[in-house]
Amino acid sequence: MGKPSKPENEEARLAALHSFDILDTAPDKGFDDLVAIAAALCAVPMATVSLIDSERQWFKARLGIEEAETPRECSFCAHAILDPDTVMVVDDATLDARFADNPLVTGDPGIRFYAGAPLVTSDGFALGTLCVIDHQPRSIEPAQVEALRALSRQASYLMELRKVSRKLSLQLREREWYEQALQNYQQELEEQNADLAEQTRTDPLTGLPNRRAFAAALSQAMERSLRDGQHLSVAMLDIDHFKTINDLHGHAMGDEVLVAIGGLLRSQFAGGGLAARHGGEEFVLLLADCNADEARLQCEFIRESIAMLPMGLPVTVSIGIAQFRRRDDTVEAMFKRADEAMYAAKRAGRDQVVVA
Repeated sequence: MGKPSKPENEEARLAALHSFDILDTAPDKGFDDLVAIAAALCAVPMATVSLIDSERQWFKARLGIEEAETPRECSFCAHAILDPDTVMVVDDATLDARFADNPLVTGDPGIRFYAGAPLVTSDGFALGTLCVIDHQPRSIEPAQVEALRALSRQASYLMELRKVSRKLSLQLREREWYEQALQNYQQELEEQNADLAEQTRTDPLTGLPNRRAFAAALSQAMERSLRDGQHLSVAMLDIDHFKTINDLHGHAMGDEVLVAIGGLLRSQFAGGGLAARHGGEEFVLLLADCNADEARLQCEFIRESIAMLPMGLPVTVSIGIAQFRRRDDTVEAMFKRADEAMYAAKRAGRDQVVVA
């Protein structure tokens, strides 16, 4: 196992860490929210805010991990703080000489994937990381790397605010405006956390709502349809031969195709309905106040518009439509029928629309 070396400024770094008086403190919802957001953004089961002490790694917040601390010598984060300006990504720990025989890899929690963004103070000291972890090897998209970097800045900012709040508490306890100052800090933190929470409902690449946000919107639309007697349809859209696009033209071009289709769908549904990225090369559409025939016409227009996108290569889509059945229908059932219709379109030759 490759034991992590220590930063050249280790003594000053530890002094900075201890000045925050944060080690071994009680859980804090602000930090808990950040790890929950990070895990959701990267779709992983584990995430932490870790702080690297002299001989241990201690978790200020953790999700999916039982232990409150681990030895520094087997800490992934102790490696990550050696380069404060870089998000350290390990796609498969079993293939990395530093970690292949690490007890956190060979035993519990069975780490395979790791990405950690250093927590850097205003003085430039890397105190730990905000990291995401998975039991399975995987890769991470550039937009997710940037999101982790942003979340780590928020964690560092939160530590700074907590430190300032403690000083204010000691120095300004008797002053009337002290309470207002704390309220202002709390409001600022709540606003930042609200912005970050919104990221858990947005696909970082296309900017469209993600599957979670779409499912919530569809559930509300179904309730309105039952109440108002309006029609409602859902369409599942899949890019034809997307793997071939990635293989022949590269993943960067694949991302361009996803972004272009996402932009087209966003403009198409700006006046009503909703488009979201379902995952991978699939999108899902909420067609409000549309019966099956109207939904087909709208989806045919979308299919033709995508085929005319100026991408420099042919791009087509297959679309499946499911209409809301008011009696005992569910979000999951509509997804399933639309998905089955979409696969029927693919079996029939692709680049077409099929109604369930």
